[in-house]
Amino acid sequence: MRPQSPVCPALVAWGNAWLAGHVGLDEAADHVEAVAGPTVVGQVPLRKYLANLRVDGLRELRLALPAPGDPLGLSGPAEFNSAAVDAGQAAIAVLSDRCLGLVPSADLRGSSYVGVRLDVQETGPVRLDLPSVAEAERELSDAVRSATDALASVDGPAQSRPDDLGRGGELAPGYPARAHRVSALATRLGAVLRLVEERGLTSGQIATRGAVLRELDRAVRRAVVAAHHAIFEPLRNP
Repeated sequence: MRPQSPVCPALVAWGNAWLAGHVGLDEAADHVEAVAGPTVVGQVPLRKYLANLRVDGLRELRLALPAPGDPLGLSGPAEFNSAAVDAGQAAIAVLSDRCLGLVPSADLRGSSYVGVRLDVQETGPVRLDLPSVAEAERELSDAVRSATDALASVDGPAQSRPDDLGRGGELAPGYPARAHRVSALATRLGAVLRLVEERGLTSGQIATRGAVLRELDRAVRRAVVAAHHAIFEPLRNP
């Protein structure tokens, strides 16, 4: 599952924690840059850009983790969707009167500076068909069971199992415990998906494995997105 760079998940998690009053702006921006490197929006430093957005009516940040054929979290226009699919991620800034889409790319200045630049486009309204964290957790559990059953029937060379998948998927203060759990599990499953190898399988075995892994990848991405939106779920569903 893309993205391997965590800039948009980190921006959404810590930006929402800031908007909800659980952390300060400096702490939120520092955390994003700790995991993603120096970050600018256009040519504006991330901290200043977020402060300006809040003055303009920023209410929340939403996460998009699209893949080809699955525009998860995207609502157009086509140019923005295409850029987000190419990047494997985007953040949506929800203001009182419009939404802005932020798509990351590498910001390379000379031989020693490596950071992230977020390009901004106006985008469509927030998608209303995204799952709650409870729904996404059930979908993820079902997808894991289905993948386990299907892959058990696929003969082929033994695949090495990673000894340490490390950490990942950590959210910010203020998120419910269930969201932390779902995000961590989904992120680790995403790491497993990136390590899957298909060498030595027949075309039929590859097709079987590919189909179940695509479904698992979709469930993983939906779970990560749902977890990152969970901080505001009680407000949306009184």
